[in-house]
This record gives sequence, C-alpha cells and structure tokens, in this order.
Amino acid sequence: MKSHQIPFLKFFLFAFLVTGTSGLLSAQDSGKYDPEANLKALGISLPEASNPVANYVNAVRVGNLVFLAGKGPKKSDGTYITGKLGADLTVAQGYEAARIAGINQLAVLKAELGNLNRVKRLVKVLGMVNATPGFTDQPEVINGYSDLMVEVFGQRGKHARAAVGMGSLPRGIAVEVEMIVEVFEE
Repeated sequence: MKSHQIPFLKFFLFAFLVTGTSGLLSAQDSGKYDPEANLKALGISLPEASNPVANYVNAVRVGNLVFLAGKGPKKSDGTYITGKLGADLTVAQGYEAARIAGINQLAVLKAELGNLNRVKRLVKVLGMVNATPGFTDQPEVINGYSDLMVEVFGQRGKHARAAVGMGSLPRGIAVEVEMIVEVFEE
C-alpha cells in the first residue's frame, strides 16, 4: 500500500466506526436523539409496567443487551384485545393491538432502564399473531409495533423481525411481541 493511501484508509475506518455497522447517520446521531421527547410529541404516556403472569421476569439484561419477555395488547382499562385475525379481527384492529403491545413493551423497557434515551438501538422483534390457518397478513399486523418503534426511536428503532401466525396465544390475546434491545454502556 502506498503511503498516500494510509490517511484515506484511516479516515474510512474512522467514518465506519462513527456511523456504525448500520451506516446510519441522522439527526438523532448528532445529538438530537430523544425517545422520551418523541413519546411526548406523540401524546403517549406509558402505563405502569405490568407484572409477569407466571414464573418469569419482564426483562433480562446480559451485557449491553436487554431481552424483553412477550407482551400483549393490554388496554388502559386493564382488558386485552382478544380474538383471531382472519375471523374475529381485521388487519387494522390487529395493527392497533400490536401498537398497544408496543406501548406496553416500552413501559417495561423504561422500568428496566429508567430512561428510554439509554436505548442504543432495537435489535430483534418477534411478533406472534393469533390467526386462522388461512390468514397471511402477519407482517401488516406487526407493523403496528414496528411503526411505533421507528416513531419513538427513529432509525435506531428499525430492527430485524419475524412476524408469525400462531394457532392460539395466552388467554386468546390477538398478538404477543418480544424484543431484544441494545443499550448504551453505563
């Protein structure tokens, strides 16, 4: 390698490290990243994180990753959106159920971290849809969750995802979603 190429290589390496492997450099990365403010702007106030209904915990932290247990569409009145997509609920109703599950998941995440601004990025989402065997619009339903995460976290909210149909879900809920999140080092 010629000596005049080394400074360029150093710059390229620096630029790669600054922007990260995703290559995303946006306004939020230049000091304007504020999921807490985004929630307020969206008019969303998080409920109190609900307790697990069985022998598990809401979140487990391993290093800089937080693994969140599945959450369903528990409404502010304490009831759940229930039913099967393709029989009892429309895609639009499923989308709303997934969005509500996302709000509940954010409540757990905030309880775990103290502040959503500690989220570095969303890594992986598993969206499960209570559906009839012929229902094939699981991605459109789980977009209710994914769209909310991008509204709150911007580009850092984009995640790898699976959206799958299930023959049933606990207590007949319409959707259940779990998530893996990367947090900033303390």
